[in-house]
Amino acid sequence: MQKIATAFEVQTGHRVRSALGSSGKLATQIKAGAPFEVFLSADSQTPLALEADGLTIVGSRITYAIGRLALWSRQTDLVDAQGAILRKGNFSYLAMADPRLAPYGAAALEVLKSMGLWPSLQSRVVQADSVGQTYQFVASGNAELGFVAWAQVQEAQQKGSFWLVPTALHSPLRQDAVLLQKGKDNPAAQAFMPFLKSPQAQAIILSYGYTVYP
Repeated sequence: MQKIATAFEVQTGHRVRSALGSSGKLATQIKAGAPFEVFLSADSQTPLALEADGLTIVGSRITYAIGRLALWSRQTDLVDAQGAILRKGNFSYLAMADPRLAPYGAAALEVLKSMGLWPSLQSRVVQADSVGQTYQFVASGNAELGFVAWAQVQEAQQKGSFWLVPTALHSPLRQDAVLLQKGKDNPAAQAFMPFLKSPQAQAIILSYGYTVYP
């Protein structure tokens, strides 16, 4: 987001101020009247729900990226390339984002249920508010491993060990952006939406391990 915002500011002269958090919490703040003008979610359902509530500009919603889920540890020899560590169970804590708030947490829960491991691993789960906090739990050593965004592993230059989770194990992590009602008269907000689909922004998104929606 920082790189996209910088590129946007250089190209347009507009300024971007961003607030980061779980998609669910940000949506709650939007419903409560937070002064946000554009919303980038880690899923497609949350912007759709805001649209149903009349809080967005109809027709403005776009898919800016498709995410990938990864099981990551800062320990170089803990996570294998097939995710068998989850069945072996030789760890104490597994971090994941709250499935009720964060799309990556919902995807992680789907993976564990798909593998039939949720009943046996549920007691070891350390739940975070967002996928960003999940990454911090693992990076700090508070949990040996955790389900994070593949983009976070890419940004860390793949230090540690990881399993890139097969997409067949969870619903697609389609990430949508939408122009909010508070941004309808702001030229900067209006310009930011098409910029997300520009070759410049898409190249940044691809560089972090996401795929892009045509």
